[in-house]
Amino acid sequence: MNRGTNLPAIGGYNRSVVLDAIRRESAGLSRTEIAGRTGLSPQTVTNVSRRLLEAGLIRESGTVISGPGKPRTMLQLESRGRFAVGVHIDPAVLTFVLLDLVGTVVAHARELTPSASEPDEVVALMARSIDGLVVASGVDRELLLGVGIASPGPVDIGPGLVLDPPMMPLWRHVPLRRALSEATGLPVLLEKDVTACAVAETWLSEGGAGRRTDFAFVYYGTGYGTGLVLGGDVLRGASANAGDSGHVMVDDHGHRCTCGRIGCVGELITPHALVREAVDGGVLVAGDVSDDALAEAARRGDDVDMRRIDEAFGALVGKADAGDAGALAVLHGAGRHLARALVTIVNLLDLDEIVFGGPFWAPLSRHVLEVLPAAVRGDPALIPKHPVRIVESSIGIDVAAVGAACLVLDQTFSPRPSALLIRA
Repeated sequence: MNRGTNLPAIGGYNRSVVLDAIRRESAGLSRTEIAGRTGLSPQTVTNVSRRLLEAGLIRESGTVISGPGKPRTMLQLESRGRFAVGVHIDPAVLTFVLLDLVGTVVAHARELTPSASEPDEVVALMARSIDGLVVASGVDRELLLGVGIASPGPVDIGPGLVLDPPMMPLWRHVPLRRALSEATGLPVLLEKDVTACAVAETWLSEGGAGRRTDFAFVYYGTGYGTGLVLGGDVLRGASANAGDSGHVMVDDHGHRCTCGRIGCVGELITPHALVREAVDGGVLVAGDVSDDALAEAARRGDDVDMRRIDEAFGALVGKADAGDAGALAVLHGAGRHLARALVTIVNLLDLDEIVFGGPFWAPLSRHVLEVLPAAVRGDPALIPKHPVRIVESSIGIDVAAVGAACLVLDQTFSPRPSALLIRA
């Protein structure tokens, strides 16, 4: 919990301290409780609360009698006081969400990523989709705080650049933050997709804000990565590109990766990799999918049509659902490969929880989780002696977009001591 200060020159910081305290208690807090938790004087809390009420950011939600004295008036966030937009860019699909102030998804939409993936084309589609989402929701545009983007890495979040993401060969040093801000007229934040997922889990996961402290979010989409949270803080790294765990080696006899090594986990478990394995092993054949999808499975490099891969991936999972032994072997193998990679991460960071999610996770989750927990816990290389909890995200398929919107809420309302620095 961040503590405030009673100096009048930094009322903006104190506003954030009070908002953050209220956010962390869904049942609300009284002014006296806020003062006790934040270290602010009762008079400061009263003044800040009045301004927040006038701004429509909080509301008085009733009174509570607790022992002698006056009943306590409870303060809660005004859920519809402000809104944030979140966008998740995946080479296969674009996801859009509109969140209210407490993190509830008010509206969401999806669009297929244009096959050519020209940045200008994608930005124009994003701007139209955001406008349509806001109009359909009936939300006053004046209440929008901004847009958060969850993008495949690597990114350079300082100038807001998407550098050279896999499966998007035309995206090289794209000034995405500036382009989308100019197209929408809204402030825009950019974050790596796996980091956005971790942010979503810390803000909105079961148990409330701040309850999860040391975990990895396993992102399974067109690619694979891990968002990391240590001590309750999202780990971004020196260049905000932490979590690129696809090159952990798990199989001495696996495919040669684009990096030149043999057996990188990302080369073995992504939808494209599983489809290729299924085609090579005769699990998927002509008649299961289109000839175009079969041909696409054999391709290598970034220039892959993810719509064809999605078709073949759906067919593979469908065969596993029907009990096909070959399809089950492919998905169970992915679970064991993934388990070996996760043991390395758990050992390195001493994590006690692994959370799974992402746009391609749900279809194959049942089959992967049939083998993965036992493979993690029974791995002789596992060092920590405490239990490692393995769960699926309760946020759902939109988790990266939700996390992107949470970034806007966090940037706007979370206390930041750097805001107190005096600048010339």
